[in-house]
Amino acid sequence: MRCGFDRLAERVRTVIGQDPLGGHLFIFRSRRGDRLKILVWDRDGYVLWYKRLEEGVFKLPELEGGTRSVELRASELAMVLDGIDMSRLKRVPRYERESTHEKIARWSNIILTGGA
Repeated sequence: MRCGFDRLAERVRTVIGQDPLGGHLFIFRSRRGDRLKILVWDRDGYVLWYKRLEEGVFKLPELEGGTRSVELRASELAMVLDGIDMSRLKRVPRYERESTHEKIARWSNIILTGGA
């Protein structure tokens, strides 16, 4: 997990084809799964949040069909950070309209040589 602000922002652009200045959260997990970095642009600069678990791993959703990223709701990101395995949960169906104002977190399954 050695990449800093600029290298992570470049990976957001080149690997998952997103704009790192768009206000979304971009989540990077270490190979071992015990560390997360979250990159976000905040009006006048990047913010990088880093967390290392003493035990256990962060359980992120599985990527399907060769995709390089997946979108998470804020509530889903909170569950990941709280150690909840979302693959064992079942959401009750209900009406949902997509919001253009809702911040979406993105995480990428980028394996970085030497870490991010």
